[in-house]
Amino acid sequence: MKTVSQKIIINISEDQTIIELSKLVQPYRSEIFLEKFLNGSVREINLKSFLGLITLRLQNKDQITIKAVGEDCEEALIKVVEYLT
Repeated sequence: MKTVSQKIIINISEDQTIIELSKLVQPYRSEIFLEKFLNGSVREINLKSFLGLITLRLQNKDQITIKAVGEDCEEALIKVVEYLT
């Protein structure tokens, strides 16, 4: 199975929401994960999980890794990177 990943630093505007991000990734067949160092350990959540997104508490200047696995993973990764940066 094809996998791509990219490290980014979050830079979003106040009006961008995790609800929009969650909706953005729903059409993709790939599984998309975010990894963030939180409270001393790495947390990985599935981006299609709204509750998982809430637990990460994403903020500007957070460094995260986005990983996508599946047939449309490259396109999905590009969309998420564009949204979060």
